[in-house]
Amino acid sequence: TTPKLITDLLKDNKTISFGGCMSQILCVHFFGGGEMVLLVTMAYDRYVAICRPLHYTSIMDRQKCIWLALTSWIIGFVHATSQLILILELPFCGPRVVDSFFCDIPLVMKLACTNTDTLGIMINADSGVLATTCFILLLISYTNILLTVQLHSKDGSSKALSTCVSHIIVVVLFFGPVIFMYLWPVSITWVDKFLAVFYSLITPLLNPAIYTLRNKDIKNAIKKLINQ
Repeated sequence: TTPKLITDLLKDNKTISFGGCMSQILCVHFFGGGEMVLLVTMAYDRYVAICRPLHYTSIMDRQKCIWLALTSWIIGFVHATSQLILILELPFCGPRVVDSFFCDIPLVMKLACTNTDTLGIMINADSGVLATTCFILLLISYTNILLTVQLHSKDGSSKALSTCVSHIIVVVLFFGPVIFMYLWPVSITWVDKFLAVFYSLITPLLNPAIYTLRNKDIKNAIKKLINQ
């Protein structure tokens, strides 16, 4: 979606083919669904590292890490494919204008010349089950981390939050706009556009900065650069 967004900003004729539109839907939900599961995997990794440090190397061995990463891709692909199959069955014969920076399912459904209320419920249920399940698993992981560490030390909560702060920031930045866009009953065009750009462009750009700023070597390099 980002390369297409950049080219559209430079061109007067902002068009996209039907195949390109469907490809954007597939990619957005593929990478979005995969990232949700990957965030849960990272939360589980932190739970094992903090709550069961002596068994970490045996629990999170190389084979399990590969399978967890592979599972996130598989779930993302299944989720995206199921969404795309439902959209491809729609008849499109009305206006062909998508009022956003890229093709997304709610906007494409508005272009169909048939009633899409039932389909909308099915699609939201599909996305909602995945997002809600991942969010609940994240809450369970961090609740267990805080409770376990707090029992062993007085300042356990602050230490746990310090260890997991980068991951928590990424979770909030990812889930916040997505939940607002898909679950908020009132649709405001400019807000939807801003959130669409935020979670498709700004959040991925912020991720490297958020994670690397937790690295001591990066911090020292930044301090040296500022001092110079």
